[in-house]
Amino acid sequence: MTETATPIPDTGPAELDDVMAAAAAAAPAMGGLRPARRAVMLRAVADALDAAADELVPVAMAESHLPEARCRSELGRTTFQLRFFADLVEEGTYLEAAIDVADPGWGMGPRPDVRRMLVPLGPVVVFGASNFPFAFSTAGGDTASALAAGCPVVVKAHPGHPHLARLTGRVVAEALAGVRAPAGVFAVVYGMETGQRAVLHPATRAVGFTGSIPGGRALHDLAASRPEPIPFYGELGSVNPVFVTRAAMKARGPEILSGYIGSFTLGAGQFCTKPGVLLVPEECDLGPLTHAVADLAQAPLLNERVAEGFEHRLGELADHPAVEVLVRGVRTPAGWTPTLLRTGVESLLRHPGVLLEECFGPASLVVGYGEEDRLAEVAGLLQGQLTSALHAEEGDAVAPRLLELLSGRAGRVLWNEWPTGVSVTHAMTHGGPYPATTSVLHTSVGATAIRRFLRPVSYQSVPDPLLPEALRDGNPLGIPRRVNGRPEAG
Repeated sequence: MTETATPIPDTGPAELDDVMAAAAAAAPAMGGLRPARRAVMLRAVADALDAAADELVPVAMAESHLPEARCRSELGRTTFQLRFFADLVEEGTYLEAAIDVADPGWGMGPRPDVRRMLVPLGPVVVFGASNFPFAFSTAGGDTASALAAGCPVVVKAHPGHPHLARLTGRVVAEALAGVRAPAGVFAVVYGMETGQRAVLHPATRAVGFTGSIPGGRALHDLAASRPEPIPFYGELGSVNPVFVTRAAMKARGPEILSGYIGSFTLGAGQFCTKPGVLLVPEECDLGPLTHAVADLAQAPLLNERVAEGFEHRLGELADHPAVEVLVRGVRTPAGWTPTLLRTGVESLLRHPGVLLEECFGPASLVVGYGEEDRLAEVAGLLQGQLTSALHAEEGDAVAPRLLELLSGRAGRVLWNEWPTGVSVTHAMTHGGPYPATTSVLHTSVGATAIRRFLRPVSYQSVPDPLLPEALRDGNPLGIPRRVNGRPEAG
């Protein structure tokens, strides 16, 4: 029996209690570290993961069925975002330090000395994702941003790649120990019931989750049911609709359809940002699109559970009386070939609950429309989305209204581009209204992902030596701050 075939036992209740107690004990020390020390920890983890690539990647390939190039690229993204957060915490703006010194002449009456900053929440439980075994899992974005914030992390390993979680966890733990991080600051646990107990554990202060709507909603409700409810940051589901105007289709139709194929079949359609719905003029010739999709090779899905879920959801779509199957994908021992479906805008507006539900896997729905005004109707009934895209010309009369509607329903709005591929940047938002996420205020990718694991505290009239360093006179950390309402450079 190979190593990846050997079952990993679930973490028992007593062991979980020990892990959570260690995380809680580590929280004050971790939160009290200077930002530069946490940056050293993050870079050490990134270096260790890079050095272990030849050991990690084969395990990722075996458990996720993803190709080597994809796994190596994703590992590179993982270490990039660890270093990205290291730079972020060193720079210090994330603390949002603000100082208002005492002012007896303040307009609403004498003002006391008030100083505010963001402080770590405490232990964070992170649920790894199935479709990104590196970048959204054990050492992924939730873990990186929580550690950067100064929070201990307990990862609940995804059952689709438990051995990779164990191996990655070992690399991370050894790297942290090597730079003398507080004991208990990182751990990996296993088992579905273990994950539920971790959400309910009194030491847990927040949860990060990437996965399905049913699973995420169940855990979200657990977090809310606690005697002391805690934040639950879940990324759940999205169909990522793409709207194409007549002018855009006339100007560059073949290019748009080719880009659509590449985006919805990327990674066998197992990206959370896959375009699941494409709206095009009803007179659009779909013949070339159909032939191109029919010629695509099969690709494996992540695991049998994902395959079963895809097959069930695909059946619901394909068997709907308002849907025509243009290309019916087939399942082979090597995986699935893509499925292409079609319906009309009137049917979509009549049956949004069925036709606008995510289908996780290699399938997408083309919707034909007559009048362009119908695009605004569709945009108006959308649930929350991670992304929405508009392919249009700048002079399109419908474009301003569509952009306004889509920005109200998605965390990222794209112009003449495709949603797959989420860059790690300062300006990135990977979130959106429910059910895209459970917290419309936050992102799970980019610099501001760190804010999920911080809370504001104001210190009033506290003597300077007793203040956190970030708020002391003289600015000993050398970070950017706002003093009496004016920006102060570090």
